[in-house]
Amino acid sequence: MPFTIVRQSITRVKVDAVVNAANTKLQMGGGVCGTIFKEAGAHKLQEACDKLSPIQTGEAVLTPGFDLSAKYIIHVAGPVYDDYTPGESERLLRLAYANALKLAVEYHCKSIAFPLISGGIYGYPKTEALKVATEVIADFLEEHELDVILTIFDKAAFAISEKLFGEVKNYIDEHYVQSHRDRTFLEFNEKVLSDSATMPFEHRESAAMVSEFKDTLEDVVNNLDEPFSVTLLRLIDMKGKTDVEVYKKANIDRKLFSKIRTGKGYMPGKRTILALAVALELNLEETKDLLKRAGYALSNSKIFDVIVEYFILHGKYNIYEINEVLFKYDQALLGS
Repeated sequence: MPFTIVRQSITRVKVDAVVNAANTKLQMGGGVCGTIFKEAGAHKLQEACDKLSPIQTGEAVLTPGFDLSAKYIIHVAGPVYDDYTPGESERLLRLAYANALKLAVEYHCKSIAFPLISGGIYGYPKTEALKVATEVIADFLEEHELDVILTIFDKAAFAISEKLFGEVKNYIDEHYVQSHRDRTFLEFNEKVLSDSATMPFEHRESAAMVSEFKDTLEDVVNNLDEPFSVTLLRLIDMKGKTDVEVYKKANIDRKLFSKIRTGKGYMPGKRTILALAVALELNLEETKDLLKRAGYALSNSKIFDVIVEYFILHGKYNIYEINEVLFKYDQALLGS
């Protein structure tokens, strides 16, 4: 998945480069910075940093990863929010992310992990810090092939728009809760059906005859739906999009998309299909049809499905925004 969010220590993520939210003097600090120094080998890392310091706010520099599993550590100085106007703080934060990404590509990294820069003791409002991070990363991935991971240490460090969260929560309350009321009825019916299994054989035999499958194998074969890959290509053409545009907006990598595109018996998972539906900006009925062709369906008994349905129903097709809400609800993310 080109861009994903995980709740994990940045030093535990398997990537080519980790980003250290540094101070301009590149001195060992607390929080994420302190963890990176300790696990990389504080003395060795500090010596390397001393040769590069000081740096400007928004600047990025690179050192070896030393004792980390990552090959490199990219040090960026994010803005202290109250030291600048809101507009200048945003410009500098965008610059910090962009410079770190450029440095990763320059050193031929295939993957990079970020903390939420400036979102801790530097006081940048977490909702806005997350918005800047996702926008800069998304824009960069439009032009580059790179796996990017945003690491969040705990839920308290992660915040999304209260308005959006409230709208999604209301939608879940209306649809997900209702499904559990319906489940009581389904469970009752299942009990009735189970009890019917004890009826005399001759009655069960009659019931079986009524529900007997009538289509012949030849009828079924002659009425198969078009293959999933054919449907996907048709939709891409119909929506006037390119392959690159679709797989990047779907947050899936090029190799997986190529595998899906060629068909050859491969069927993508439900999350990947929903990501493609979002990238193609399908409406709800089109999405359900695409899922059906792969043997899947949306279910109101699954929070993941209800959240994705909300965004599609309301024409909100920003996959990163969808994934932020899914992450908030501890759900799997859209994409590969």
